[in-house]
Amino acid sequence: MTFFPNRFKNRVALISGAADGLGKAIAHRLGTEGASLALFDWNEEKLQKTCEELLSKNISAKAYTVDVSVEEQVIEGINQVEKDFHKMDVLVHSAGIVGPTSTKITSYSTEEFDRIYAINLRGTFLMTKYTLQKMEQKQYGRVLLIASMAGKEGNPGMIGYSAMKAGVIGIVKALGKEYATAGIAVNGLAPAVIRTAMNADTAPDQLAFMTAKIPMGRLGEPEEVAAMSSFIVSEENSFSTGFLYDISGGRATY
Repeated sequence: MTFFPNRFKNRVALISGAADGLGKAIAHRLGTEGASLALFDWNEEKLQKTCEELLSKNISAKAYTVDVSVEEQVIEGINQVEKDFHKMDVLVHSAGIVGPTSTKITSYSTEEFDRIYAINLRGTFLMTKYTLQKMEQKQYGRVLLIASMAGKEGNPGMIGYSAMKAGVIGIVKALGKEYATAGIAVNGLAPAVIRTAMNADTAPDQLAFMTAKIPMGRLGEPEEVAAMSSFIVSEENSFSTGFLYDISGGRATY
């Protein structure tokens, strides 16, 4: 893959869900392209390991243990990032969970629905709200919220995940319009199935169903998502906001 070493020179990028999966891949990409990184995740051990890996590659990075569903932790974390880096230019909100799969709504527990709501939708609201407060001060920002094809089309057996990712898409579209004249672009990205640890807990029949919908006939790779994300949150992407980009191997064509 081609990297652009100075694309994010003097920019600070806050990435949630950065310990593993898409968040980690995006952090590596933005860091390689010059960004200073603030890394959020609830898994302190994995997050520290990821941070150390990035530092070993001469990437500027600092780890913050944050549960994105807890408002006080989000506020404290974002305030600390501002103290440490003095600004926030980019937010990539990647934190999320899959929840139950191959489970009809009639068997889907309310507790699981509430749990996936707290992390995937409430967490998106909190992270975006408090980061935008900081970006408003500088009249510049790039926000990328990681949604899913499940939010666009709905995946049977995954009502919680599908509903919350549809909610994320709604946030993208509303905020894109709210901040269209503020120097801040808010966009979303809807991947099809990507080869990450998060999918390790997906039932094999559910995974096969979703993969079968991809015309390219394979899973996406985290590095492919990271490459596309890098452009979306770059200065070059200056006339796009409130938009949901697809990265789906041909599953989404319109």
